[in-house]
Amino acid sequence: MPRFLRPAAVVPAAVMIGLLAAAPAASDEPVVSNAHVIAHFDLANGQTPENLVTERGGSVDVTFAFARQVAKVTRERRVRVLATLPAENNARTSLMDGAVTLGLARAHDGTLYVNYATGTGKTGVWRIPAGGGTPEQIAQLPPGGLPNGLALDERHGVLYAADSVLGTVWRIPQTGGTPTAWATGTTLRGLPAPATGFGANGIKVHQDAVWVTNSDRGTLLRIPVGADGSAGTIETRATGLTGVDDFVFPGHSDVVLAALNPSNEVVLVHPDGARATVLTVQDGLSNPTSLAVNGRDVFVAGGAYSTQRDPNLLKAHLRAHFARS
Repeated sequence: MPRFLRPAAVVPAAVMIGLLAAAPAASDEPVVSNAHVIAHFDLANGQTPENLVTERGGSVDVTFAFARQVAKVTRERRVRVLATLPAENNARTSLMDGAVTLGLARAHDGTLYVNYATGTGKTGVWRIPAGGGTPEQIAQLPPGGLPNGLALDERHGVLYAADSVLGTVWRIPQTGGTPTAWATGTTLRGLPAPATGFGANGIKVHQDAVWVTNSDRGTLLRIPVGADGSAGTIETRATGLTGVDDFVFPGHSDVVLAALNPSNEVVLVHPDGARATVLTVQDGLSNPTSLAVNGRDVFVAGGAYSTQRDPNLLKAHLRAHFARS
């Protein structure tokens, strides 16, 4: 008979009682709760938060895209600028109006790495000393591209940058140097008009693979990292994530929290591709661009690119089941 019609095995009552006692109790606690805005930023001065990383003490570092800045939001909700990227008067940045700071990564010693896109020779990865200071360009990327998300694999000493225009994942030595076009292909590229043209966007290193979102295609992709550091075959892990921007792994599994920018949503995406909305505009989202998790704290940056109101940083509480142990 078909497998799903097989009779259930008979389990002795004593064994069944033991199994029930050992099973975890179901929880009515939402996946994400107690969402509230902890910092409001200045839209008129270009303080549109694009990417963020957390620090051990609970502070959050963010990139202000159009202000060309990296700033720290302290636990006391004070905002302090750590660095300003050099001005570019002749910016010709693809898809953007002016020079922009985008992806952000943080090393264990506090050093920050940021993607800066100008459409000129300043386009690439820049390094900022721990605690702030003068930025230094450590890698130049093609001026016609748009290096967006940035991820650091400190164990192997490499950075990965997702280029939204060129549909490329760049691999860069953490110490700086010549980038390598590590992964390319149609699945990483954006779509022509009337789509936005944004392809590869958010990027994370997780479980011996590089994971990337594609905004135009609404997909979450996984790229295995080979033993020699090469890119394996690109796998599509989720679809239908319209306007997806950045994402984060809240725990050790492949469950993802993803920011859907145009619809003002944060969704929980399961390994089988199923998803559920966990935060909305009613929680304070304003075009969510990126997320970070620190213990059971979830932080969401809102760039307010289309809402044009209240760029902010939101904090929420993550259910223990999903948090990293």
